[in-house]
Amino acid sequence: MPKGIYKVPTPINEPVKSYAPGSAERKELQAMLAKLRAQELDIPMYIGGQEVRSANKIRLAPPHDHQHTLGHFHKSDKTHIQQAIDAALAARERWTALSWEHRASIFIKAAELIAGPYRAKLNAATMLGQSKNAYQAEIDSSCEIIDFLRFNVHFMSEIYAQQPASSPGMWNRMEWRPLEGFIYALTPFNFTAIAGNLPTSCAMMGNVVVWKPSNTQVYAANVLMEIFQKAGVPDGVINLIYPSGPDAAEVIFNHRDFAGIHFTGSTEVFQDIWKSIGNNIHKYRSYPRIVGETGGKDFVMVHRSADAAAVITALSRGAFEYQGQKCSAASRAYIPSNLWEEVKAGLQRDLASFKMGPTEDFTNFINAVIDEKSFDKLAKFIDAAKADPNVEIVAGGTYDKSKGWFIAPTVIRANDPKYVTMCEELFGPVLTLYVYDADNYEETLKLVDSTSIYALTGAILAQDRYAIETATKMLSHAAGNFYINDKPTGAVVGQQPFGGARGSGTNDKAGAMINLLRWVSPRTIKETFVSPTDYRYPFLQND
Repeated sequence: MPKGIYKVPTPINEPVKSYAPGSAERKELQAMLAKLRAQELDIPMYIGGQEVRSANKIRLAPPHDHQHTLGHFHKSDKTHIQQAIDAALAARERWTALSWEHRASIFIKAAELIAGPYRAKLNAATMLGQSKNAYQAEIDSSCEIIDFLRFNVHFMSEIYAQQPASSPGMWNRMEWRPLEGFIYALTPFNFTAIAGNLPTSCAMMGNVVVWKPSNTQVYAANVLMEIFQKAGVPDGVINLIYPSGPDAAEVIFNHRDFAGIHFTGSTEVFQDIWKSIGNNIHKYRSYPRIVGETGGKDFVMVHRSADAAAVITALSRGAFEYQGQKCSAASRAYIPSNLWEEVKAGLQRDLASFKMGPTEDFTNFINAVIDEKSFDKLAKFIDAAKADPNVEIVAGGTYDKSKGWFIAPTVIRANDPKYVTMCEELFGPVLTLYVYDADNYEETLKLVDSTSIYALTGAILAQDRYAIETATKMLSHAAGNFYINDKPTGAVVGQQPFGGARGSGTNDKAGAMINLLRWVSPRTIKETFVSPTDYRYPFLQND
């Protein structure tokens, strides 16, 4: 069979389309939104390449229009989980043996399908199922997942090219084996790109996967699975199921061939998973890889020298794009007293101009939060803030769930820097500010570092370079992604590898080679060309 040292196409970040009035992409997306709204889907599980249905169907509705039915998906039970594991393990031998360039081709093709014929469909599914506006969908369910696929193929080729040195008379080789068993991919609602990346980054390295998306992301996950099948992912390599979390945990974490988990979700769930794996460690064939990106209480620290207009925009975008439902969203900010009045007026002006409503209306900047559970939680925090005499509602503070789960973007000023919404992750359009004495900069940096258990993203806004350096050093462990004079959101694959530490996860950096290294188990091979035939070393000879 012919062989070669293959070089994959050089990845370039996918350009973001504008969806401006009159543009071709806007017309195509609007038509696709209308088409998808006009039909009700029956979404099956995908196990071993087969569509599998159950007697338990769950309704799907747009968060911004909860009376409209998009379709139903078939809930999985424990038997389906076991079937998915069996299908994955049955597919493992052939998939692992497949030449790496053919695995690469499959996922490059998936990227091209999303960039071309499936772009509108995947974006529309994300807009309807997860209540993202056109721009937020474009940067997520088009550009980011395309970038993940293309760059990860590139990183895979770089890993395979990493080889050890060889002394004379021998040849040392490094073989990058997939893990022995199956991977469990547990994915969140807020990014279709993450839902696509977690199973594919593992599969790309030769692993087989059981994939459970969030129930509130199933609608777009179904489109991703269609794309993966169209791209040529073999039956059983990625198996898509929809069980409850406890049912999945009971079956998967007790299975001998469980080899690892790729997770994005809450800190509490991830910690419970880690405990379960630890308690069952004696059952496994090998030590499972545990990779997780979890919560955040992401900060914006402002120095007295900052440009107030830049601060206002960083907060308006960083806190409220996609209703604050980004792991990286700005949810606490520290404003120096000398800038407070200007920042306050600017935020009030911006929030008053925000238009809120359904995603199908492209003029809406703000859409709905993901579900009623999230809505009720956020409303409770807003009501508590209204009732607290030490808290000021600077802007927003209203909500309405009659049509959809709409929470008005809300800015809270807390007199106590340890007020609950300064510390606790809310995952919604609520930003809490603390105004500090502009002369107490370094003391406030210590406060920023110590307030939260999380360390995902953070930003410093300042014109004073000494202040920037001070913050960068003092906050070195406070954020895995740190931004200077920008909002703390919008990490781009290949440019700002994403992940945090402390309570925010294992910091294995999605969008970097680091992450793919977690899904391989290297084997060193040493070949000696002329083997010794006498045990005696020269030093044993007499003088």
